[in-house]
Amino acid sequence: MFWRLVFQLLRGNRARLTVAILALVSGAAVISGLLNLDLGVEYQLTQQFRTLGANVVIAAKSVDPAPGTAHANSALMDEDAVLIPVQKVAGSNASFAPFAFIVARAQATQVVVVGTWLDQIQKLNPTWKLEGNWVSSRDDQTQCLVGRNTAKQLRLTTGSRLQLQYLTRASACTVSGIVDSGAADDNQVFMNLQVVQTLADLHGKVSLVQLSVGGAPKSIAMVAEQLSEALPQFQVRPIREVTEAEGALLGRIRLLIVSMIILILALTALCVLATMAALAVERRADVGLMKALGGSISRIVGFFVAEVGVLGACGGLIGAFLGAALSYWMGLRVFDTAISPQWEVFPVTILLMTIVAMAGVLPLRMLGEVKPAIILRGE
Repeated sequence: MFWRLVFQLLRGNRARLTVAILALVSGAAVISGLLNLDLGVEYQLTQQFRTLGANVVIAAKSVDPAPGTAHANSALMDEDAVLIPVQKVAGSNASFAPFAFIVARAQATQVVVVGTWLDQIQKLNPTWKLEGNWVSSRDDQTQCLVGRNTAKQLRLTTGSRLQLQYLTRASACTVSGIVDSGAADDNQVFMNLQVVQTLADLHGKVSLVQLSVGGAPKSIAMVAEQLSEALPQFQVRPIREVTEAEGALLGRIRLLIVSMIILILALTALCVLATMAALAVERRADVGLMKALGGSISRIVGFFVAEVGVLGACGGLIGAFLGAALSYWMGLRVFDTAISPQWEVFPVTILLMTIVAMAGVLPLRMLGEVKPAIILRGE
């Protein structure tokens, strides 16, 4: 009987309750979309920041670990001593490659030659533009990549033959591609590590190791800390310009999302409050009749509480599904990739909307002051 009366109340005030349910559905849709976005933004933002390149660098303690700053006279590290621990700690969570830097001569011009794993360089620098082809094997000793400034200076094109001289040793390679990075890399020549080590007689030695670690800033810092413990003889440092910018942006986005959720909850509560206040005035006669028939005020108010509870739960459920579609669309527009619905958002959204709907109970307190005799006299 109780729920039958509740549904009769809902049916009897369809026009006015439509305003409340629309407010609840709209609020739930936006909140659900923002919650899905908040849960998915960390992964999407991490993926976007990975395109900026390496975020952790390992170097000898006497070397400034900024990428590209080492040279032939820099302190060197034993290749196995650093790469084996890096493989154990970082594993599949990171892309990494060792680097060795020398200054060689090409056509009577000094050029910076970088020895690295050419099959990994694209993963570490996904924003690089390349004219030609990447080198797919780190064992290829005949192919190299050339920065666009160096290629212009030496008049090289893809397929050109490049001769390098370092002290009394010489090496040659075929230009597989021309790199356009928009940075200092445009002034360098990239060859596989073994070739540079042989050319400079640096067998088993590297200048630094760059890593692109996946995950949030906390995960990056944790990996850097683990590497520091595993490699106490070397300097392990996150590139703070990348990790701090990522953390700051993530924090600002989350602050914006939380602020928007609080604002939407407040506006939805006000809309429901206004609707239920108008209903409370209209229902004075119904309440007076119920009290005249012996109904207790707690029982009567219980009907209205159940009514707004049903409104809140239904609005939250419908809005949660609409919010999942909204977050999918926002992901495509902002990150150019879809954000999958997070199922834990559904009960949270329904609970929030039910709590917000309960704001409509406040005006119903005035119904306790209704005098049955006055209502029955038609006053």
